[in-house]
Amino acid sequence: MTRVVRIALIGDYNSTAKAHQGIPRALSLASKRGECDCAWEWIHTSTLTDNPAEQLARFRGLWCVPASPYANTRGALAAIRFARQTGRPFLGTCGGFQHALLEYAEAVWDVAHPAHAELDPDAVDPVISPLVCSLVEESGEIRFESGSRLASIYGTATATEEYHCRYGLNPVYCERLASGPLRVSARDATGDVRGVELDSHPFY
Repeated sequence: MTRVVRIALIGDYNSTAKAHQGIPRALSLASKRGECDCAWEWIHTSTLTDNPAEQLARFRGLWCVPASPYANTRGALAAIRFARQTGRPFLGTCGGFQHALLEYAEAVWDVAHPAHAELDPDAVDPVISPLVCSLVEESGEIRFESGSRLASIYGTATATEEYHCRYGLNPVYCERLASGPLRVSARDATGDVRGVELDSHPFY
């Protein structure tokens, strides 16, 4: 009997979002590679503020998807915190990546009010700040850190990826990634952080 892997897609589904259109196909291809069936469910961020564990415990993994800002930022952060604290496999791409950094900044780095410049453009030293050059509909080389999970998954030291992004980690906070356990796993050609992973977590 083929095993079924249930994945929660954390985000607010938008049928016109290019990334959202591609996610089911990506999961289907991944399930074939993993010789399993993948059952996914979109979880609206507005439903996650009170008791995320009640909704998310039945899933084997969480993917915080692109197309932010989310309807409810706290809901997205609650889902990410659930994955981090319970050891659930977690993937955050684009807005999901940015919000994973926000959650970690608040919970572990003790940043009192971690800001995202898209939501709070007047914030001083936001954790997520505007990129110097917008990467909307751009592609570029990504360099994986040696020994990282991403390098192992890709099976190569570099890859070319497409972007639809205007925000990234504020360089002010990059030094905090040097000592772990949240570490840089990928950078672009200019050295900006494009991926992180958590040493103490099975897959984050």
